[in-house]
Amino acid sequence: MNILKKIVFGLLALTLFSGWIPARDAVCVRTGIEVLEGRGFEGLVGKQVGLVTNPSGVDRNLRSAVDILFSAPDVNLVKLFAPEHGVRGDAYAGDYVSDTLDAATGLPVYSIYGPHRKPTPEMLEGLDVVVYDIQDVGTRSYTFISTLGLVMRACAEQGIEVMVLDRPNPLGGNKVEGCLVEDGFHSFVSEFKIPYIYGLTVGELAILLNEEGLNQGERGDEPALKCKLSVVPMEGWYRDMLFYDTGLPWILPSPNIPYPQSAINYPCSGICGEFQGYLNIGVGYTLPFEVFAAEWIDADLLKARLDSYNLPGVAFRTIHFKPFSGSMSGKLIHGVQFYFTDYEAASCTLTQFYVMQAVHELYPEIDPFELSEGRNAMFDIVCGTDYVRLHFKKAMKVADILDYWSKDVETFQKLSKRYYLYE
Repeated sequence: MNILKKIVFGLLALTLFSGWIPARDAVCVRTGIEVLEGRGFEGLVGKQVGLVTNPSGVDRNLRSAVDILFSAPDVNLVKLFAPEHGVRGDAYAGDYVSDTLDAATGLPVYSIYGPHRKPTPEMLEGLDVVVYDIQDVGTRSYTFISTLGLVMRACAEQGIEVMVLDRPNPLGGNKVEGCLVEDGFHSFVSEFKIPYIYGLTVGELAILLNEEGLNQGERGDEPALKCKLSVVPMEGWYRDMLFYDTGLPWILPSPNIPYPQSAINYPCSGICGEFQGYLNIGVGYTLPFEVFAAEWIDADLLKARLDSYNLPGVAFRTIHFKPFSGSMSGKLIHGVQFYFTDYEAASCTLTQFYVMQAVHELYPEIDPFELSEGRNAMFDIVCGTDYVRLHFKKAMKVADILDYWSKDVETFQKLSKRYYLYE
């Protein structure tokens, strides 16, 4: 072992076994808010500014974008806009956010996750530019990109600029999975005609929506509107980076995405999680979106069946636990936890469908579509189509939906490359 290898091994050992973490200064990724500050807040100086953000909108020293812009010289931050969970993160998942005053700055906070999902003309009155700074999770069914689209529409209607401060896609910039949202299935969790995993940063996505006319409102049938848009790109980010590669602090954008890995796991199980009383996916326990379990499952049998599929890039282990909350709270449940052995080769979204297939083969009497019939409409909305449900439920075979689920991937990848800001 040469001296360089010894040094690397020693640092790794310290990291793994003593809790010591090497300094992050060596990592060069700088988010949009940091780049903006380094440019002297170019584009905001002398303007009346509104800000859409939540606790994830911080720099590497954990300073909030609210506080950075509020104290910036010659930047007049006058209004805040609260998405799901609120500007300071004091609203739980799905809870309405109320209009209020920000305690730290005294600024008015207007809710855009309550009676209004789109800023009203009255909310936007007097503004020159609205800044957006929220850590994205890279999956279509999370509400923050929907909020971005509605903000862009509202600002286009009022002739107000939009500035997006870019941040890493925690799923990386190369993975694209799922079909496009079809007419009749647009909603606040399927706002745009994009794949379920879209492989773009939020800044790149904003440009694509603006230039391709995909920002058509929550129903998907309104005329596309183009706003005056600018994106402050990151420095030092590359498409093959996952969040752990950036050296940036992860601030959970919502309660059930506590770690960067949680964002990767979300599209692997979140669609399955739309069913009630079927499989626990770790929400209500310490492993959100990372497991599939129920009281009636034989964990060893389920693991063996999944192993027999030889799924590329995914491995399973048995697990037994008691959720802290939810319909299975306090019950000992059994199932599998999944891991990626080769993230690039793995299909995130199909993981849950293979689990459902395996469960059906072992327990054919358990039908999630009948067990949770009232959730079928939400399942369709999250999938962006009813094709998946109508064809998968016949025999619970992934082969029956595989081609359809993947049919738009190549076309979207070709389209989205036009708007890449990073290599």
